Amino acid sequence: MGSKKSMTAADLERYDKNYSEKSLFKKIGKFARRAGRKTVYYALVLYFTLVDPKTPAKYKATIAGALGYFILPFDFLPDLIPGAGTVDDWGALVAAVAYVATAITPDIKSKAKNKLGEWFGSWDDADLGDLA
Repeated sequence: MGSKKSMTAADLERYDKNYSEKSLFKKIGKFARRAGRKTVYYALVLYFTLVDPKTPAKYKATIAGALGYFILPFDFLPDLIPGAGTVDDWGALVAAVAYVATAITPDIKSKAKNKLGEWFGSWDDADLGDLA
């Protein structure tokens, strides 16, 4: 059996032309409950990292690429496939978070949690995984 290749920063950068703030928030609004808090939190962390003026330029294309991939409705596993459609989106978000981790500040996490609270209400930080 072949092994599954992980997404790299270069892979993600191919999707940066698909990113827009409007499309991101539209996608999150449409699929937030299905994708779950943790996926939405990672997308928000990346968004707030992208718009932070202190984020190094070398990370911005990767973040925009990951968010662009997340936005696309017809990607490797289309989002309309119940249970499986967000798995590849999750992989893109996790790969980008790992690559840009040094640019993710406590303030960025706080902004993401505040926005998450507007959409989901309360939650336990344990629901958000290691990035919380």
